[in-house]
Amino acid sequence: MIKIVAKMKVKPECIDAFKAAAEELVKKSRAEAGNVFYSLNQSLSDPTILAFIECWKDQDAINIHNATEHFTTILPKLGEMTIPGQPVDLFTEIEYD
Repeated sequence: MIKIVAKMKVKPECIDAFKAAAEELVKKSRAEAGNVFYSLNQSLSDPTILAFIECWKDQDAINIHNATEHFTTILPKLGEMTIPGQPVDLFTEIEYD
């Protein structure tokens, strides 16, 4: 499985609009076959920092997700409400017996 943490610094005046626009992305992404979980999260220390935290079966599932209509149409709208420069990090879990 692959986990993604996509942090975004949202313009303060856009926080409510960002959350509203992200709802469709979250709901449709959760319905995708390769999705394990998908959520939007807000920082407790800085409410302008929001992060999508996601888990996907594999890279193929991420590639399919990145090509979906909901991703390709909603993400640019969200991008207009953010300040560029935040990281998107991919992780694999370290498993212990």
